[in-house]
Amino acid sequence: MESQQLRLVAVSAGLSSPSSTRLLADRLAEAARSELAEQDRKAEVEIVELRDLAVAIAGNLVTGFPSLPLAAAIDAVTAADGLIAVTPVFTASYSGLFKSFFDLVEPTALTGKSVLIGATGGTARHSLVLDHALRPLFAYLRAVVVPTAVYAASEDWGSGRDECTEGLPARIRRAGGELAGLMAARPARDPETEEDDEPTEFERQLAGLRFD
Repeated sequence: MESQQLRLVAVSAGLSSPSSTRLLADRLAEAARSELAEQDRKAEVEIVELRDLAVAIAGNLVTGFPSLPLAAAIDAVTAADGLIAVTPVFTASYSGLFKSFFDLVEPTALTGKSVLIGATGGTARHSLVLDHALRPLFAYLRAVVVPTAVYAASEDWGSGRDECTEGLPARIRRAGGELAGLMAARPARDPETEEDDEPTEFERQLAGLRFD
């Protein structure tokens, strides 16, 4: 019996185009996909660029109603078998755009979901953002964060090794392998019951209404 295709979604909060944040998200996704392929598991990869959804995210925070592209991005994240979340570092933390997007995800929607976290910045001094900001955020959302988080400073790109740790390519491969292992171990989805368990877009909008 052929195994079910897995869904892998990578969220990139990079603001420039091209951006090192998107590049890191792409490489992490490819590492996880390649590892799954070695285990004879197919994975469909989708990249969510928050830069393209910035106006819609702000509008949703004000009105409580997502645009269709934003709703599709949130649905993709919540339905994924594995999630990669990468943000640039601003003021020693994740970006406001990154946090605003995940503020729109239902608090229990990521419960038990396998997540790989990553960040980019100009200097390696900001690497602690992974454990001081991103890991607590996804722990609060009850996600299962893989042990290896990946930080990429400017000097990491094109460098095989640095003085303190393994080079970026090795860290990417290890983190991708960890995410692939968790994804492959997830119970198969039941397509007959999956749709019934998911609330409709109208139901989500009603749930978000406030009656003051």
